[in-house]
Amino acid sequence: MSELKFFNRWGTEGVKVADFGLQRYITLDPKIIPKTGARYAGNRFHKSQTFIVERLATKLMNSGHKSKKHFMSSGHNTGKKNKALKIVETALAKAELKIKQNPLAILVRAVENAAPREEVIAIEYGGARYPKAVDISPQRRIDLALRFMTQGAYLRSFNKKIKIVDALAEEIVNAAQMSAKSNAIAKKRDIERQASSSK
Repeated sequence: MSELKFFNRWGTEGVKVADFGLQRYITLDPKIIPKTGARYAGNRFHKSQTFIVERLATKLMNSGHKSKKHFMSSGHNTGKKNKALKIVETALAKAELKIKQNPLAILVRAVENAAPREEVIAIEYGGARYPKAVDISPQRRIDLALRFMTQGAYLRSFNKKIKIVDALAEEIVNAAQMSAKSNAIAKKRDIERQASSSK
């Protein structure tokens, strides 16, 4: 029996999650078309069992959201899963051409590199609010990494000459290489710097 390939192009052999904290939360079960159709939307924590490529495509559909408000419109992406999947497929193909590796391995490395470990919350104590550094749960780490990557790609391409496909491919490659040009890596460092100063 031939191995199942996602997008009918790439296999998952040899792709491993190096970060022990994220191993149970990054799913690498390939789907020819990674589209569950929100079948498990009501199941708590089920997104950890969703293929990581599909989670990236889902984040791409609401890339205009930033802290409970639209910082720019994501209307031309919202609800268009096939369009988002096509963008992700083309971006992964471009990332593969740049680094000459399995694009799933590039994406997994990018998510591991971009996932912040600590963040700041505000606690109220005696009527005053204080910042406090807390560890981030593995599932939220992945969510934040994917969100920062899609928002970075969107910022670079919205109303600009660069296409979303090129911007996303560049963001994934930069995050995989721990480059400061990546929006996700810059955000991660900023969050962890704030957390370390709030200890």
